[in-house]
Amino acid sequence: MLLVVDVGNTNTVLGVYEGDSLLAHWRIETKKGRTADEYAIVLRELFALSGLSWPSISAGIVSSVVPPVLFPIEDFFRRHLHVLPLAVGPGIRTGMPILYENPREVGADRIVNAVAAYDRFQKGCIVVDFGTATTFDVITPRGEYLGGAIAPGIMISADALYHAAAKLPRVELSRPAKVIGRNTIASIQSGLIFGYAGLVDSVVERMRAELDFPMRCLATGGLAPLIAKESRTIEEADEMLTLRGLKILFERNRS
Repeated sequence: MLLVVDVGNTNTVLGVYEGDSLLAHWRIETKKGRTADEYAIVLRELFALSGLSWPSISAGIVSSVVPPVLFPIEDFFRRHLHVLPLAVGPGIRTGMPILYENPREVGADRIVNAVAAYDRFQKGCIVVDFGTATTFDVITPRGEYLGGAIAPGIMISADALYHAAAKLPRVELSRPAKVIGRNTIASIQSGLIFGYAGLVDSVVERMRAELDFPMRCLATGGLAPLIAKESRTIEEADEMLTLRGLKILFERNRS
């Protein structure tokens, strides 16, 4: 079985594949100080809860945008699973030309998402990833990574309101009943949910206006289903896109 790991700034998402089947997936907090042994304790419990056999992992792949976390995860693979994981980074075979001015600047998670989206649709597409940052990535009909846009994530904006405005509370990220809030919590929720849907629609529409080919718009990330329901440009939400992209890259680099 294959263990795929996507380390984001806020959360780390893990999945176990057997062939093409995703048997289980989990989301844990990204902690820079977590050791290989701590990862072993957490993963043992998650495996047990999902009814999976710990020694059955025979391969792994890791994508990380948090450099200090990469080493303890690789150490966890080596010491506890006796597996040398593949790390997504310079030199890995993606099968996707990177047209960025400096390809090394593109986050590993953005490339993984782009590979998975193009593998699925085989045509031009835009991937919107709702993570710590909200990223937009454009893939051409020839399967090239063209570029994109980066905006502050929804949680960053919510935290900024809480910390910078003395009287504004933390709120649950859920859809309010109406755009016009009649209390402070509903007003903040309206600004965050409908505001980010409007941000997404504006950026996607501007991207489409710049290019001369049609593009399918796909959303991923933990908050993708919530925002996708309010967006007129997002055509589908796929929370497992990154995990699937990691599996594809593993297959392309198996040798």
